[in-house]
Amino acid sequence: MKLPKLKRVVLAAPRGFCAGVVRAIEIVNTVLQLLPPPIYVRKEIVHNRFVVERLKQRGVIFVNELDEVPDGATVIFSAHGVSPAVREMARRKNLRVIDATCPLVTKVHLEAIRFAQQGYSIILIGHEGHEEVEGTMGEAPHCTYLVQSVEDVERLQVPNPEKVAYLTQTTLSVDDTAEIVAALKRKFPKIVGPRTDDICYATQNRQNAVKALAKQVDVILVIGSQNSSNSQRLKEVAISNGCPAYLIDGADHIRTEWL
Repeated sequence: MKLPKLKRVVLAAPRGFCAGVVRAIEIVNTVLQLLPPPIYVRKEIVHNRFVVERLKQRGVIFVNELDEVPDGATVIFSAHGVSPAVREMARRKNLRVIDATCPLVTKVHLEAIRFAQQGYSIILIGHEGHEEVEGTMGEAPHCTYLVQSVEDVERLQVPNPEKVAYLTQTTLSVDDTAEIVAALKRKFPKIVGPRTDDICYATQNRQNAVKALAKQVDVILVIGSQNSSNSQRLKEVAISNGCPAYLIDGADHIRTEWL
């Protein structure tokens, strides 16, 4: 496809993979060098189609659940983390586990465990069905409640409104999350949060870069996969700041009418 000549292309800064994604990819590459095949990965190691396809070409086998992995095999957990139930299943199947969970996701898991042990109802702000959310909720399923919007907060009921804590998925919109946290604080004045912000610093930096870019350009193209929470949030941030934006896998997906 021949694209029209562009007057100017501006690259966001910072951009590209975060440290957790780079670390997860490096872990898989190292395992491929050191251990014999087959190498299994539970879920997509990161939500990027090109990375997943390249690893498939090198022989990595991606599975949705551990019941697809033979007993005693090598399995890598993705950057998004897993629940204790998944770890227990891996133990029962005698799997050799390599954990590529992002350290910032692990931080949220540890916070969930701490709050649960202290008797809090935990409000997790996140997207239903996302692997990271499933893993975090699995740490304390008996006392964790998922909210995705201010409306969810308004409907929420907990056993003891005086003892509530909140955590967040690491890849959310900073602005949207701030609105939900504000709603939680209005409803539960004694609510406590994480010691440090759960939203990844790389997520925040890239969203800030898109906000700045939205004031300078006519359209923003976010290169990423449709199932990537980070990529979807960047598109939403651009649109909410008044700039048309599109999420694409690569240059061949650009439409001339956008430009």
